[in-house]
Amino acid sequence: MDALRTLAGRIPVTVWDVVDILVVAILIYESLKLIKGTRAVQMGIGTAIIVLLYFASRLAPLPTVNWLIRNIFGYLVFAAVVIFQSDIRRALAHFGRARFFRRLSKTDRADDAIDEIVVAATVLADKRIGAIIVVEREIGLRNYIESGIPLDANITHDLLVGIFQPGSPLHDGAVIVLEDRISAASCFLPLTVNPQLSRELGSRHRAAIGLTEETDAVAVIVSEESGKISLALDGHIERGLTPEKLRTRLHELVAERRPAPRERAEAGRGPR
Repeated sequence: MDALRTLAGRIPVTVWDVVDILVVAILIYESLKLIKGTRAVQMGIGTAIIVLLYFASRLAPLPTVNWLIRNIFGYLVFAAVVIFQSDIRRALAHFGRARFFRRLSKTDRADDAIDEIVVAATVLADKRIGAIIVVEREIGLRNYIESGIPLDANITHDLLVGIFQPGSPLHDGAVIVLEDRISAASCFLPLTVNPQLSRELGSRHRAAIGLTEETDAVAVIVSEESGKISLALDGHIERGLTPEKLRTRLHELVAERRPAPRERAEAGRGPR
């Protein structure tokens, strides 16, 4: 034990050494999460066995095994790149969607997502198809996402309209949008118990209001009966929004810097 302490005292450790170790640890952790449950796991196990055989062949010694591994290992790397090219693309895309990189283009992505949501709401309203589209903000919606069917898909108005078609198995419940992606569909939301709400509001509106009473999320509701578009925020609802008004409100609440709680409460008070 004393020998280890003496050795540790002789090795200078700087802040950059700590940062270096943390970066490598994070990369290894994210890589393991990414390959979990895929065929790349078997590839990793096979690679580990070959590496162990290589070191064992040097200690044994096993010159033939050592020569064989040294000569074929380079070819195995190229073979892995060809065989697992789709997994490599998925890994690079995963790292590209990391929180740090998403912030660099957050505004543009938010604007594109808002446009797709507005177009989808407009189409659904014209066809009198009911829908709830929830946009997560500061408070996480993981509990509600887990109650639905995970999608993790790009936001497009065609996909949103298709989800809420009456014949679709996902049309019941809400779609939850996490940043620039559709996280899940057919999610169950808590119904509000506010007795002061108008009796004209159906279960979709009450579910959207119930969610916004518990979180700071924004919910877009399309009425199946009237074809009107509404927006729920902080337990309040704004009804009869035009596509232009909906785009403006979503831009204020999602794309721009989020206002203070008091400002959000005032902005959320609309006609009931």
